[in-house]
Amino acid sequence: MEYLIFAAVILGFIVLFMVKGFFDYKKSQKEFIRRLRKDYGVLPQKEYKPEKFENISHYFLKHQDGFVIDDITWNDLNMDDVFKRMNYTYSAAGEEYLYYLLRKPCCEEEALSHREEIIEFFRNNPDERVAFQFIFSMLGGTGKFSIYDYLDYLDDLGNRSNLPHYLMIVLIFLSVGSLFVNLPMGILLLACVLIYNNMSYFRVKSQIDPYIVSFAYVFRILDAVKKLQPYRIAELKEELSRLKSCSAAMNGFRRGSFLLMSGGRMSGSGNPLEMLLDFVRMGFHLDLIKFNQMLSQVRRHISEIDEMIGILGGIEALIAVGAWREYLDSYCIPSFEKRMGFSAKGLYHPLIENPVKNDMETEKSVLITGSNASGKSTFLKTAALASIFAQTVHTVPADSYTGFLCRPMSSMSLRDDVQGGDSYYMVEIKALKRILDLTVTDGLPVLCFVDEVLRGTNTIERIAASTQILKSISLKNSMCYAATHDIELTYLLEEYYSNYHFEEEIAENDISFSYKIMEGRATTRNAIKLLGIMGYAPDIIREAEDMAGDIALQGYYSQNYGGRRTKKTS
Repeated sequence: MEYLIFAAVILGFIVLFMVKGFFDYKKSQKEFIRRLRKDYGVLPQKEYKPEKFENISHYFLKHQDGFVIDDITWNDLNMDDVFKRMNYTYSAAGEEYLYYLLRKPCCEEEALSHREEIIEFFRNNPDERVAFQFIFSMLGGTGKFSIYDYLDYLDDLGNRSNLPHYLMIVLIFLSVGSLFVNLPMGILLLACVLIYNNMSYFRVKSQIDPYIVSFAYVFRILDAVKKLQPYRIAELKEELSRLKSCSAAMNGFRRGSFLLMSGGRMSGSGNPLEMLLDFVRMGFHLDLIKFNQMLSQVRRHISEIDEMIGILGGIEALIAVGAWREYLDSYCIPSFEKRMGFSAKGLYHPLIENPVKNDMETEKSVLITGSNASGKSTFLKTAALASIFAQTVHTVPADSYTGFLCRPMSSMSLRDDVQGGDSYYMVEIKALKRILDLTVTDGLPVLCFVDEVLRGTNTIERIAASTQILKSISLKNSMCYAATHDIELTYLLEEYYSNYHFEEEIAENDISFSYKIMEGRATTRNAIKLLGIMGYAPDIIREAEDMAGDIALQGYYSQNYGGRRTKKTS
């Protein structure tokens, strides 16, 4: 009787433990769902290790057909920081697709309109959004490696055959049968077979264990697809249909998968039945056989796996775009015209706190002048981001935006290549050459952004070469926004470029900027005045102003240096 009471107590504790675990799990689910609703549109607080973007980029690297935002443009525009600000995803698939989305401008208005439908559906239907986000959170991440790293690792295994395992099963049955013929000899044979069987099992098992994580993520993908199937959402009809079709093709992968990846085994629960099944697996190599079968299925259906990753990641990425819209102070849906042109009101940079908004409307290329720190570079980056956002996330930080479908490129935040042995000037002309090369290729017009063109060489050659390069860009299938300190360019390129400028004010030994872009070329020259603000000697400032006046009026220095007139072109 005591044993029965003791057993009942133990059983009761087990039941209570299981019930508590169940309710704790449900409580954590409810808390996570509450946070999903609460954190929608709140600035993401994710940490990024240095190698993070190496992994995030892998979906993009596998799918970079056609025009993409190249590394120079991506780095010019600080797109890593833009991505961080926009990353409201919970799965590796969503994270990698969002990165891909930002680097792959869409060339079709119909496809962009479809993205808009999905974004707005989830913004207007919070219950469905939260449900989908919860499913994506269950899909989760992949640790320190990309999804595609795991899939690529499977290729390292080469071709594998189950024939040795089948032969081993035959040997076990033959050795058991020999017991009935010659017991001593049968025992010896069975012992030898079992020893060899165990040794070969653990040898092969150690080889495949690191790769099972690949299968685990594929299973999570299939599970996510299964959970999405009950939803009937018109905006996702095609996506959900494709997911169902791809999942059905993987039925062979899932069939009998418990032999390799049962829940108890993967969690190390110590379930007695699971332990008994382990001995059966070991004896007959069942999990090794199943691994090879599943490996064959993955290789056969790699395109379906890739498509499911793309669809799931694409849906979650667009949900993240909706959250980013909630975070922005203001935004607009872009519109596109067939002809080249740019029209924006209330345009601002999404990474700047309390930004100054600007308006611009032009059908020509644009040349922007003004002093350092007046806002030229920031405006170039703002306009460049707007053109990329319009064709990727269909969201522009502005009150209104009208542009044209294009291929955006930039040459802005360059630096000399010490390791490659290239000077700043060499890096600069290579960056510009890649833009010029693209302008003569078939496809959408090029929209390029150039900051301080050819700053790495002398004044005379800079103005001459800049004139010809910028003129050449404007005459081809392209539109250019360029910032410069060289006022001469505003006259030399007046036929091809609209002139805009930024101004500053110096008063009471202080400088202030409005950061508002204005039509026309810059008319103020305050660089020398800034020397005074910084405490330079008055004679330096006075003589510099005299020389600058001579150059502006006459094109040469009229003062006498060493008994002779010194001429210099501006």
